[in-house]
Amino acid sequence: MAEAAAAATAAPPKPAAKENRKPKVELSSSQKAAAVIVALGAEKASLLYKYMEPEDVELLTLEVARMGFLDSEQTEEVLNEFYQICLTNKAVTEGGLEYARTVLEKAYGEQAASDLLSKVTKSLKNRDFAFMDKADVKSLLSALQNERPQTIALVLSYVDADKAAGVVSQLDERKQIQVVESIAKIDSVSPMAIKIIQDEMQHKFSSIMTSTNIKVGGIDYVADVMNNLDRTSEKNIFDGLADHDQELADEIRKRMFVFEDIVTMDDRSVQRFVRDCDPRDLVLSLKAANSEVANKLFSNMSSRMAQNIKDDLEITSNVRMKDVEEAQQRIVGIIRGLEEKGEIIILKAGKDDIIA
Repeated sequence: MAEAAAAATAAPPKPAAKENRKPKVELSSSQKAAAVIVALGAEKASLLYKYMEPEDVELLTLEVARMGFLDSEQTEEVLNEFYQICLTNKAVTEGGLEYARTVLEKAYGEQAASDLLSKVTKSLKNRDFAFMDKADVKSLLSALQNERPQTIALVLSYVDADKAAGVVSQLDERKQIQVVESIAKIDSVSPMAIKIIQDEMQHKFSSIMTSTNIKVGGIDYVADVMNNLDRTSEKNIFDGLADHDQELADEIRKRMFVFEDIVTMDDRSVQRFVRDCDPRDLVLSLKAANSEVANKLFSNMSSRMAQNIKDDLEITSNVRMKDVEEAQQRIVGIIRGLEEKGEIIILKAGKDDIIA
């Protein structure tokens, strides 16, 4: 009995170490790649680096440097995933998507096969036609305009939508229809066909790029840079520039959007961006704003909001000009962000026509 009592009052066993572990951190794709590099060791990793772009090597090395501790279980999971992707990649490249799907479903099951194929095909698409990433619309058009609609459609499906639109808009009407129809009907293309077209286009594209100047800088680019500067730097630059080239200063300013340009915006756009502004920023920005800007803002607020801003303006004093400029710049940032999303319109001198 004494032994039974002792056993009953004995301290419960300590929970297994596994229960005390911290939750496993989900790794990003780049972190998983870094984990593979670390697991391979320096000698084998250096062999992989030979087949990679310098930018990718730099990013991967940075991730390796940041890599903290990974336990053996998580490292094994990453390596297993890497192995599966390598097998999937090989199956897709050698036999096509349907062949790869059949093989993978037998090996891992239907769901795992779909997940692996999704990862690999996305990865393959990101690598294909990568040499066109930095091409402008003019260069893309030069390389593609005499190709068959199906070829143009395939290549354009690998570039950004705005660039694709730029190319399509400059094709003749009949080819525009054919290209758009072909893009819509693209389902899957054999890796071999993609490789053939990619090699052909890379050769043609390299010839075009060596004989065509690439557009860099320019007034539009300067205007974009100026839009991102603080107001003090912006004023200093314009003052200095106006001393020896007033015409250039005026042209840059025309293509910029500054806080005072709020008066040129339509009422609906003003109402939209005001909703996203911090009321405190509106108060600070109006401390140094002219009456036109103030009236434009107040007329596009609710009467209650306008009164609250006016009340805060009366009691806000001893404000640093730096704080006012920063508030104005934050508002301009909101406006430019909404324009990029297509939610509001900013009129740019000589470049925009508005149809009611």
